[in-house]
Amino acid sequence: MIEMNSHILPGRGAGPTSIHESMQMAKDATKHGIRTIVATPRHLDGNNDNPKLDILKDIVHFRNELEQANIALTILAGQEIRLSWDLLERLEKNELLPINEQSKYLLIEFPSNHIPKFSEQILFDLQMKGYIPVIAHPERNNEFLKRPQFLYNLVKKGMLVQLTAGSVTGRFGKKVAKFAHEMIEANLVHFISSEANHTRRYPFELKEAYKKIEKSFGKPMHYYFL
Repeated sequence: MIEMNSHILPGRGAGPTSIHESMQMAKDATKHGIRTIVATPRHLDGNNDNPKLDILKDIVHFRNELEQANIALTILAGQEIRLSWDLLERLEKNELLPINEQSKYLLIEFPSNHIPKFSEQILFDLQMKGYIPVIAHPERNNEFLKRPQFLYNLVKKGMLVQLTAGSVTGRFGKKVAKFAHEMIEANLVHFISSEANHTRRYPFELKEAYKKIEKSFGKPMHYYFL
């Protein structure tokens, strides 16, 4: 299995504070059948500023630690980038980190309580530059909950969507779980990730989410997300 949104790097905001905790998360991931993780520290969300070069340096160090500990886990680089009006400018300055560094997929996080008025224009501009925006956990955004048609329109225009595993399992409550299942049923979801940042408080939940999906939608939908 692949985790494409995980806060596993130490000292990068939401997530472990030490390399020891990161290693514990890595061991836990392999026990859950996860073989590849995209490390995506939050960036530009008002609380976290994790520049591209700093993340790449941490990735190299973490890979070395995993190799020395003989942990069979592949770590790729990324950022969970808060949507802002100056993303194109930051791209031109080489500040933003696509998933796996060289791809054209940018993991974009909306604010939790609203959809900025400039959202569609910025996302369209990113597409015009050849990038593919991947919208992170829209089911946990209050305005997407009220305006699911807006999310549908974004997907129709070529955006991709990443759903949080905990939203499927009920970690964030019944309202979010209901919306998550409705999104899956409407074919508005392309990826599912745990967004894990701790072995106990916010663990890897892909297996649990996939079980829920199989129970609700059958094996074909389960295998679609694998």
